Amino acid sequence: MTTNKKIVLAFSGGLDTSFCAVWLREQGYEVHALTINTGGFNAAELGEIKKHAEQLGVSGWSCIDGLKQYYEKCIRFLIFGNVLKNNTYPLSVSAERITQAMLIADFVKQCGADCVAHGSTGAGNDQVRFDMIFDILLPGTKIITPIRDLQLSRETEIRFLEERNIRMNFEKAAYSINKGIWGTSVGGRETLQSRTPLPENAYPTSAEKTGSETIRLSFRQGELFRVNETSYDQPVAALQALQEIAAPYGIGRDIHTGDTIIGIKGRVGFEAAAPLIVIKAHHALEKHTLTKWQLWWKDQLSSWYGNWLHEGQYLDPVMRDIEALLSSTQQNVSGDVFVTLHPYRFLVDGIESPHDLMQAKFGSYGEMNRAWTGEDVKGFTRIFGNPVKIWHQVNENQKEKISS
Repeated sequence: MTTNKKIVLAFSGGLDTSFCAVWLREQGYEVHALTINTGGFNAAELGEIKKHAEQLGVSGWSCIDGLKQYYEKCIRFLIFGNVLKNNTYPLSVSAERITQAMLIADFVKQCGADCVAHGSTGAGNDQVRFDMIFDILLPGTKIITPIRDLQLSRETEIRFLEERNIRMNFEKAAYSINKGIWGTSVGGRETLQSRTPLPENAYPTSAEKTGSETIRLSFRQGELFRVNETSYDQPVAALQALQEIAAPYGIGRDIHTGDTIIGIKGRVGFEAAAPLIVIKAHHALEKHTLTKWQLWWKDQLSSWYGNWLHEGQYLDPVMRDIEALLSSTQQNVSGDVFVTLHPYRFLVDGIESPHDLMQAKFGSYGEMNRAWTGEDVKGFTRIFGNPVKIWHQVNENQKEKISS
């Protein structure tokens, strides 16, 4: 069969995208495999993916380093907003998929492809995220999803590739791992039901460090730029350095249960040492440097922002409006945060900042004040409580009239 149509395939090199590459080629498409690296692959792994793509007979393979865009368009706002879905999950995969989809769409435009394909099944969130981004950014471009459309089982995909002498490791790993700079997701038989935790060997990073150590994280306008005594030109490098220090403690492991885009509950394990430490450290710094109502509005909008991002709605213009507010709040979020690392946990010890609103010259909570007198507080209290006092007096009088 010949279509003479150029198609870009989102390609990870796993079973699903390997099947897609061969199947699309056999349908007559000129297949251009594209891998987006958002922190999940090192140079050696990318070399293996390229070699595998060539074995599958694609017309071309390309790789885009998406780390900078991933940080600038997604991660920095997740930090500014201290976003943890259901107070647990740092949106490791959902934010990553949005960045990958946008970069794939750009590539489709640049190479003049007629179609775009991805290997999502019909059971998860990723199909919605990819489809939505492509539909918005690539209007009129056909989206092809062989695994979902053909309703293929893993066994059928393996048999298809074996019949064509495609060599790869078909043995199903006990756990499905998706690695990125903003965390690694872990799925397995334990996450398919509600009771059982993941075992130690399910997590990619071994918890080998013992004892404890205190580290200093330095922020400039909300962004991490120094870890201990080492400064970094790019926040991504600072995150990677923190991950190397903290991950071997087994920090950042948890299981998230939440509502999927398609309306069912989902459960996934993850390890995200650097993301969780940065979010908690950043939040601690904000508590000292932002006003009461800055913090309150950030909490309301950040939770909504994270959920809308999780559901693939990154391109909604309201997201840019919230990002503008989040960025504005970071002007004085600068200083050092001290964190002590222990096996499987960490403690935020405290902060130092020239913008600390808890400075002793204005008074010490529960001890003394230098800004007002006791008589000032008496008057303030009467005025502050007056609306509620009036309500009670009016309604108590009404109750007496009704009862009589």
